Amino acid sequence: MFLDETFTIPLTADLIAVGVGSLQGAMFAAGFKRLDLLGVALIGVACGIGGGLLRDILLGVSPVAFSHDLYLVVASGAAIIGMLLARALQRVDPVVTVLDAMSIGLFGAIGTTKALAAGLPVVPALFIGTIAAVGGGALRDLLLNLPIAVMHVGSLYAVATLIGVAVLTGLVALGVPVVVAGSVCVIVTAAVRLLAVRFGWSLPEQRAISRLRRRKQRQVEDAIEEALATGAIQLPDLDDLDGPTRNDGDDGRTGPRH
Repeated sequence: MFLDETFTIPLTADLIAVGVGSLQGAMFAAGFKRLDLLGVALIGVACGIGGGLLRDILLGVSPVAFSHDLYLVVASGAAIIGMLLARALQRVDPVVTVLDAMSIGLFGAIGTTKALAAGLPVVPALFIGTIAAVGGGALRDLLLNLPIAVMHVGSLYAVATLIGVAVLTGLVALGVPVVVAGSVCVIVTAAVRLLAVRFGWSLPEQRAISRLRRRKQRQVEDAIEEALATGAIQLPDLDDLDGPTRNDGDDGRTGPRH
């Protein structure tokens, strides 16, 4: 699949998305007492432009964030605001969460269409679109020497982006204009992300899957032993067995990456 155009948004919208990421990154970093003001600001900037930076590096093109003064200016300003007003901004956290959900959809759509326009196959394009959305958060966690949040149990983030960019790719394959497909991608990504936050949706922890498998195995073994002892075979209904669940929810480490 090759595109002769990419999903583009006005510079103002792009800067807002970058600013939201920087704001959240700085708000998160402000909770670390051993970071100085410069450190918090740098974490915020990395969170805001990191996803686009990784996207452009993977595509082998000049980073868009370095093509205009406003990207670094807005990212730095938003990071400073997030650092100084972290407690006050927590009161409007739902608004920030909505903006963040829309931002990852925007970055995912831009990254995927850029990759397709560069001639990449569909699967690598989906990967780059997802990296564009969540890469900033991953870079932030690396700089803070923390486990990468997107790789741990929590409300769907990268998965929401992947669903959105997959819908975009499918629509483009059906001949839907890129601007329409990209807009649908943003809506779908934001909807999945916000529903995951609201209802605590998450992928199962790998250890929970293992425990469920062992529990089913024990049930089968017990049924076999009973059958050998009584001569009657009554296997349990394995589909009705509920394994242990774990939903750690969001750890607050979000922002356009992604």
